[in-house]
Amino acid sequence: MDKLERYRAAIQKVLTEYASVPVASGEIDSQLIFDKERDRYQVVSVGWAGHRRVHGCVLHVDIIDEKIWIQHNTTELQIGQELVAIGIPREDIILGFQAPYLRKYTDFGVA
Repeated sequence: MDKLERYRAAIQKVLTEYASVPVASGEIDSQLIFDKERDRYQVVSVGWAGHRRVHGCVLHVDIIDEKIWIQHNTTELQIGQELVAIGIPREDIILGFQAPYLRKYTDFGVA
């Protein structure tokens, strides 16, 4: 399996496992959105918590220039660590939500 296919499979595995855990409150579904052609992957919460509508992206990961970019993460999941645990090199994981000048202080890539 080539690098890009391995990265796609790793992202899909981690996001699928996260989305399979039921949300603790309300009637909320975790929906997976995988755009394999453009290498964009998301988990979106959709449903109701009482009388309040819930709809929004909770995880967003892209593959850009053969690196995994974590663009958004509002969960407790340490997705970067999860990816490292299944064999993705730290230097190929970019914390896109982190300001570019701060990335050098993380344990991940700087792009």
